Amino acid sequence: MKPFRTAVVWIAGLAGCGPPDTAKPPRSSTAEGSPAIAFHTPYGPPKYPFSPAVQVGDLLFLAGQIGTDSTGKLVAGGIKAEARQTMENIGDVLQRVGSSWDKVVKCTVMMADMAEWPAMNEIYASYFPRQFPARSAFGTNGLALGARVEIECVAVVVVSR
Repeated sequence: MKPFRTAVVWIAGLAGCGPPDTAKPPRSSTAEGSPAIAFHTPYGPPKYPFSPAVQVGDLLFLAGQIGTDSTGKLVAGGIKAEARQTMENIGDVLQRVGSSWDKVVKCTVMMADMAEWPAMNEIYASYFPRQFPARSAFGTNGLALGARVEIECVAVVVVSR
């Protein structure tokens, strides 16, 4: 892939998560010969200015997810509960847009407190029973809604041709 396309894809992938959407907009192409780009909103129109997943060719860029329940509130119970709900939210988006945990190739983990790393890792690892995707992680001084952890992923999705 050419460096310019890679940068555009990465920026598009960071554009987000949000409420679920069931209507998939038609794929569009940015230029002749470029891969089609699909902005997936599996839960309906986004509440915030980003898409839960953006597909470029066979790659799926998931927005960062945090441990919110169906009402949009963070789950109670500390880092393990938040990490589990975060992973469940990621899994739901993957399933709704045609991918799965075994197709995740890269994750980025952002944590409010790196001292909670071992507890988060315990939950995270349980979602990858065969092989772990590549991963980066860093501490931050603030996450949306006061979350303890946010995780974004890149996955493969099969494009019907």
